[in-house]
Amino acid sequence: MHQVVARSSQIPRLGRFGWLMALYAENFQRMTRLFEPADLAVGRYVSSIGNGLDVQLDVLEQHAYTTELRLTYTVRDPLTGEPDPSAFLRLYRDARQAEATHCYVGRRWQDVIGMYPPAAEVLGHRMRMNTFLGKWLQYLAESGHGVATLRPVPAEAVAEANAN
Repeated sequence: MHQVVARSSQIPRLGRFGWLMALYAENFQRMTRLFEPADLAVGRYVSSIGNGLDVQLDVLEQHAYTTELRLTYTVRDPLTGEPDPSAFLRLYRDARQAEATHCYVGRRWQDVIGMYPPAAEVLGHRMRMNTFLGKWLQYLAESGHGVATLRPVPAEAVAEANAN
């Protein structure tokens, strides 16, 4: 007799954590192709395409194996004065992963999942943030943003903008 094996049992299942790690890898590839952040010095950069919103990229820190960034439009939330939407990113160059550590899209993470959420809720929130990041990076690339449109903002202009 032949043993019948269901086709689905031959394909390994990807759990939620594995799915999240795959999102991190995709986002690393998208971010690297889009802005090559490992090559940028600490500072503020703006990408202008002429017929859309300007994108602001703040390189917050460059470490041996990581880059910390903030990606946003040059639009402010009228209630908080914070850039909206914005995403804080950590690129792990050695692991080739890009993680959205937190996003601001009208609300803070504490308002979304509470101060002491269960682990499954945190994982779900990270999946939503990083899915949002992936779609946003894809949209920016399709709109024409990229290394060629990225220009450094002088430190004096950054200081003046932060004072206002």
